[in-house]
Amino acid sequence: MNEGRAHQHAAYGRDPYDDPYAGDQLAGGRVGAGDPYGGAPVRRRRRRRWPRVLGAIAVVLLLIVVGGYFYLDSRLKRESVLVDYPGRVADTPGTNWLVVGSDSREGLSKADQKRLATGFAGGRRTDSMMLLHYGSGGTSLISLPRDSYVPIRGHGSNKLNAAFAFGGPKLLVETVEKATGIRIDHYAEIGFGGFVGVVDAVGGVDICVKENIKDRKAGLNLKAGCQTLDGGQALGYVRTRAFARADLERVEHQRQFFAALMKKATSPGTMLNPFRSVPLAMNATSNFLVDENDHLYDLVRMMWAMKGVSGGGGVTTTVPIGGSGSSAAAGSYITWDRAKASTMFAALKQDQPIPQDVITK
Repeated sequence: MNEGRAHQHAAYGRDPYDDPYAGDQLAGGRVGAGDPYGGAPVRRRRRRRWPRVLGAIAVVLLLIVVGGYFYLDSRLKRESVLVDYPGRVADTPGTNWLVVGSDSREGLSKADQKRLATGFAGGRRTDSMMLLHYGSGGTSLISLPRDSYVPIRGHGSNKLNAAFAFGGPKLLVETVEKATGIRIDHYAEIGFGGFVGVVDAVGGVDICVKENIKDRKAGLNLKAGCQTLDGGQALGYVRTRAFARADLERVEHQRQFFAALMKKATSPGTMLNPFRSVPLAMNATSNFLVDENDHLYDLVRMMWAMKGVSGGGGVTTTVPIGGSGSSAAAGSYITWDRAKASTMFAALKQDQPIPQDVITK
């Protein structure tokens, strides 16, 4: 008995390579390291890591998108514009934007002002005003000529752009609301410098020019035909009044330009190209002034609405003009055709399509 145990201990005390049952000892006790009878080792099943990698990438991308959105949103200039006042127009269906182009030279150097022929005036005044409406009745982009003669609270009647000069965006919005009977939901304003930067960021805007235009005051010299305008040329194009119809011709150019700009800005060639989309986002968010309650997604919605107009999916027109006049306080001005203008704004107030007989160019 003792001799048998001694023999057993002696067996396990020998070199393990001499022991046919020493496989587990050589494997360090690992399970499945090999077959004790000499079979092939069993391969362990590796866990797939790619779902985790893809999940991590998705989280990082989400954080970049969300962080980028809030960063860009924080760059917007904001001002308390859409405020209540006694007798303010009640809310109307659909969405209404007042889009304003000001002659602010902020951000332009003296050399830029000379090159772009903007002049050197300080402050900011309205250079263009458009009412953008979209809803169940379709999309409409309506020019409000700056020389329109309208009542302005506390200042009698004067040109529409005088409201901005007297009381800034707040008084301008109030004046437009009272003149049209439409409540403004959003406000967007951009100056000369921002205008040029946005156009250059998208690589220029495609415009078909009807006739040769040469205007030294606007720094403009264009030949008739379809062409791509850079920021400086586009600015001159929407500012020039070198026409027999002066301001009325200019507002047509402004609508044509803004629709073309939004079409270019929302095109795949811009949106999917980081060398275009990133400069566009940076320029737009740092140069647009909006109401304190407006956000980046509001501006994006406005861009898509204007794109729809440029694609023929809406109406572009000017408030029907009735005549002209002059006064000591306002100088030369134009008046609206009250009957046709009332018909136009009544349709928008009800979120209905504008009747064809009041649509003008």
